[in-house]
Amino acid sequence: TLVAIGTHDLDTLQGPFTYEALPPQDIKFAPLNRTEELDGVQLMQTLESDLKLRAYLPIIRDSPVYPVIYDAQRRVLSLPPIINGNHSRITLNTRNVLIECTATDLTKAMVTLNMIITAFSTYCESPYTVEPVKVITHDKQERVYPDLSTRLL
Repeated sequence: TLVAIGTHDLDTLQGPFTYEALPPQDIKFAPLNRTEELDGVQLMQTLESDLKLRAYLPIIRDSPVYPVIYDAQRRVLSLPPIINGNHSRITLNTRNVLIECTATDLTKAMVTLNMIITAFSTYCESPYTVEPVKVITHDKQERVYPDLSTRLL
C-alpha cells in the first residue's frame, strides 16, 4: 500500500496522539464495527475471513511490531494500514473529524492528506476551513500539517 487513511470522530478522542510500534500481543482494542476487544494476534486471525481486509494483512502480520495510533487515554484510533478502532468511528452525529494519514513516503502522504482534507473541507460549517496539527517526529523535529501552501509545477 502507498498510503493509509483513517477518519475519526474527534469529539470522542483526547489529544495528544501517539504513533507507536508495539508487539501485536500488547495492542488491544475493539476494531471498527465490532464490540469485542482483540489483541493484534487475535485480530489477524479474525480478519483472515474478511474478504476486503485480508489482502492487507501480509503488510504487517509477520512483523515483530505493529503500528498503532493512540489518543491520550490510550484508546486505539487505528492499526494502520489494516483497520480503525471502533471507539472513534464516524457516525451521523459526528461534527468534528480527525483525518490521519500514514505512509512510508512523506511526499505521498502529504499529497494524499491534502486531497482528502480539501474534499472533506467542502462540508465544514465554514467551507474550506481546516485546523492544523503539530507533529513531533521521532527525532524531535516539529512539523505542521496539512501544508496547503502553493507549489509550482
